[in-house]
Amino acid sequence: MKKSLEEHAERFSEHAADYDESQDSPEYRAAADLVVGHADAGSGETVLDLGTGTGAIALPLAESAGRVIGRDISEGMLDRAREKAAERGVENVAFGEGRFRDPNVHEDADVDVVTSNFAMHHLGDDEKREAIAQIAALEPRRFVLGDVLFFGEPDPDDPFYSPEVDDPATVGVLADAFTDAGFAVTAVERVSDQVGVLVGDRIEDRPGIEDPEGEP
Repeated sequence: MKKSLEEHAERFSEHAADYDESQDSPEYRAAADLVVGHADAGSGETVLDLGTGTGAIALPLAESAGRVIGRDISEGMLDRAREKAAERGVENVAFGEGRFRDPNVHEDADVDVVTSNFAMHHLGDDEKREAIAQIAALEPRRFVLGDVLFFGEPDPDDPFYSPEVDDPATVGVLADAFTDAGFAVTAVERVSDQVGVLVGDRIEDRPGIEDPEGEP
């Protein structure tokens, strides 16, 4: 049986101090770099980073974005992210409790870009669809997801993930969820057979798309 949300939060809090070192794999670093690059956040934009952990995505994004909101279920991870922000003198990022289906973002916060890296694979496929729909409801221009996911049949003898706590989806399942939520999948980056990055742009924001009245 998969772990509950509270069990996941406790597990990550216990490993917050050494989490960055434990995630220092080529696949994780490559996915993180791709997520930051594809986010392409400008100085006047607000980024919401879901499953922010210790700020591996949020802190680099703060260098170019106007504001970054980091949300996670683990208070231990959030504390470490705040420490790193203070150590680096980063003042335009705010870390707090939040989750995919309840990101805890104020109604007056206009979110331009949503990012997430190595977090959504803890959800089942139906939960992923709900989470992506919730993200779409925030009306960001772009959603960038880096994660453990399958480009083919995973090698059962060499899994990149932990079956007892993780539930990765196939690229096809995630792409369909993006499309159903109103995102056009504009990039798919294959890091390895079990790690990749998907980029979705809100369809009404794409150049050349006409509105229902026929006006460009």
